[in-house]
Amino acid sequence: MKNVISTDKAPAAIGPYSQAIEVNGMVYTSGVIPVVPETGEIPEGSQAQAKQAFTNLSHLLEAAGTSMDNVVKTTVFIKEMNDFGAINEVYAAFFSGAYPARSCVEVARLPKDVMLEVEAIAIK
Repeated sequence: MKNVISTDKAPAAIGPYSQAIEVNGMVYTSGVIPVVPETGEIPEGSQAQAKQAFTNLSHLLEAAGTSMDNVVKTTVFIKEMNDFGAINEVYAAFFSGAYPARSCVEVARLPKDVMLEVEAIAIK
């Protein structure tokens, strides 16, 4: 049985999808972008956007009853590979202990023209 996860502390879905789904003790998030949920604004710069995206992801995982400490896999989509180092600095601050497995790819364009989008798989 799958459980739909949603929270107003992360950006709302902007299409026909759920913010996250829980099934069999695993939480699968949709892509999370760096929109400030309260205002709809997007921070300036890759590090500020990364911080907002990972904050949003953290809130979404908390709504699912888990945390960043339980993330086993992330996928990070970035608009500019030259921002890889700056985004990595922010990424490292959101995880403790063993880092999750990760894929990171450069893409041509992201929703709302943001600089990154992140998705995660976590255990409960």
